[in-house]
Amino acid sequence: MRFLVRERIFDVGEDYWVEDEEGNRVFHVDGKALRLRETFELRDADGDEVYRIRERLLAVRDTMTVSRGGDTVATVRKRMFNPVRDKLVVELASGGEWEVVGDFLGKEYTIGDEHGPVAIVSRRWFRLRDTYAVDVNTHRSDAGGDVALVLSVAVCVDALTGGDGED
Repeated sequence: MRFLVRERIFDVGEDYWVEDEEGNRVFHVDGKALRLRETFELRDADGDEVYRIRERLLAVRDTMTVSRGGDTVATVRKRMFNPVRDKLVVELASGGEWEVVGDFLGKEYTIGDEHGPVAIVSRRWFRLRDTYAVDVNTHRSDAGGDVALVLSVAVCVDALTGGDGED
């Protein structure tokens, strides 16, 4: 199922909505401004927090965590320098690992594991600069089928690779 992310480039708190294929607002990404570490909350359409996304301080590599109810669900980190291609790794608390590879700044990348794709992120499907899609493989019965978790990972990828020029 494809989800449309409409970023608001000049918004101080980095807030934006995620819509489903029919244009319904299903998730709100609430960026918390003026915090010591970068923090986002993924909220459902009713405003309830689904996941909290935070930058981990004092890590060897750039790292963000995705948590629910105070428990870490996933950790997203940059791989050590790889001259062949850029890659991020998602370690799931339930076990397993996803790899994120592609053009992060251009928002053309895939999230996947040994069982296949979890999601494809692409800006190519849209002409608007601040819009991209996250096509989630909702047919999976594991963590890869958790739309909110996959969208949270996409938020992490954007935070870890966007705008710093060091992806």
